[in-house]
Amino acid sequence: MGIKRRHWALAAAPLALALLTATGCESTPGTKAEPKAAPSTSATSAARSVARVCAEPAAGSAKAPTGAVTVDPAVVGDLAAKTKSSPPNTTFWLRPGKHRLAPDRYAQVIPKEGNRYLGAPGAVLDGRKKNQYAFSGNAHNVTIRHLTVQGFVAPHNEGVVNHDSADGWVIEHATIQNNSGAGLMAGARQQVRASCLRANGQYGMNAYKAGDPIRGLVVEGNEIVGNNTGDWERRRPGCGCTGGVKFWAVNGADVRGNWVHDNRGTGLWADTNNNDFRIENNLLEANDGAALIYEASYNAVIRKNTIRRNNWVEGRRYADRGDSFPFATIYLSESGGEPRIRARTDKIEIYGNLLENNWSGITLWENADRFCNSPANTSSGDCTLLVKNTDRCARPAIATAPLYADCRWKTQRVDIHGNRFVLDTSVVDCTVKCDRMAVLANYGTYPDWSPYQGERVADAITREQHNRWHDNVYLGPWKFVAHDPSRILDSGQWQGTPYQQDAGSTFRARDGG
Repeated sequence: MGIKRRHWALAAAPLALALLTATGCESTPGTKAEPKAAPSTSATSAARSVARVCAEPAAGSAKAPTGAVTVDPAVVGDLAAKTKSSPPNTTFWLRPGKHRLAPDRYAQVIPKEGNRYLGAPGAVLDGRKKNQYAFSGNAHNVTIRHLTVQGFVAPHNEGVVNHDSADGWVIEHATIQNNSGAGLMAGARQQVRASCLRANGQYGMNAYKAGDPIRGLVVEGNEIVGNNTGDWERRRPGCGCTGGVKFWAVNGADVRGNWVHDNRGTGLWADTNNNDFRIENNLLEANDGAALIYEASYNAVIRKNTIRRNNWVEGRRYADRGDSFPFATIYLSESGGEPRIRARTDKIEIYGNLLENNWSGITLWENADRFCNSPANTSSGDCTLLVKNTDRCARPAIATAPLYADCRWKTQRVDIHGNRFVLDTSVVDCTVKCDRMAVLANYGTYPDWSPYQGERVADAITREQHNRWHDNVYLGPWKFVAHDPSRILDSGQWQGTPYQQDAGSTFRARDGG
């Protein structure tokens, strides 16, 4: 699969995995402690209600359900063999113990349609660092519950469970941990609920399916922690191939009630032609990079999330290098509302969130040189959802309507309101560049036939594309960046002409002064 990355990506530095717990929970023994701010009431409430399924997994049935095929951990390959010999719609009950496949890299379980795999308390399917895949094939409507899957060695960009992105899978109360590649792949109508996606080598889940958009994805009540143990951004600088969850061309997703924390890199990353997301009631904290990236995608509601202590590692690294780009905790890159694309909303609305002691806030960005058919398009080979034939985006037609607008992903119709932005620089331990809210673009230069050269895109994203902050609350020494990285504003300049942002918002120092 093609890998995409924002223009300023560099390699990630190593960081020991810190499996921090939410407020009110004890730290995992032996993990690294981070400085913590005193939480607000809403943050504390979110921490108490969020999924903590890795430490407190729900137990499966201690007895085989009526009619189920019992799988014996003492028999190597028993699960794969019984799956092969049983008809579709069979229920399998895995006894307590460590289940193993044959000692061959390609040994795997290939479910049949409607199969159900239920783990007894203590049931583990272990790849022993020998097998690449646990569950694969194209069978629809497979269910996996109460089972731990660990120790598989999927290659880069591939996954261990639902390796072939089959449709209709349900993964509930599962623990998928300590695997290479992605713990999970995803197909249409997949539901991932109340599961622990922990310490996988690349992603907790890679929602990607070759050739087709993934429709109707639900990710609910999971703990997604400590993924990207392989530190792929260091191994392949700029790959954009890491994080807690990566979404590619997903059309319709509900991501709610998850605890996404301590991932090396980004927490949640929707990259290229995603549409119609609802990201709500999640706790996103202590991820090395951004809590959320929504890139080259459309139409989303991001609401009622608690987002704290994110981007400390990556944001600080770039600041130390002297980079002036406002690296954000919520980063919208070439993404916006588009009424012509069917969704539950026709804009990107960000409201009712608490952002507390992150490295910077929200950045709206548009790369003037990134468009269909441009060599600078990091979504190589892809075009917008408004233009099916990339070759149409060429001169002279691209310089006129409708292609001038439709050949580029645009950061437009973004509505940011009713949020609380809290920054205590003593907690974040920073003096500069951790206090930014931004809307900007670069100066267009490339390629030489681009119709977007100069300040056209910067002018558009700043004043013409209906991007609006209003009715927010700011506590702390916030600054604002508009048009380009050199324009750093105070709140009065941000609210005044020509930017006229944050009408109805309040600004005060953290101490209330």
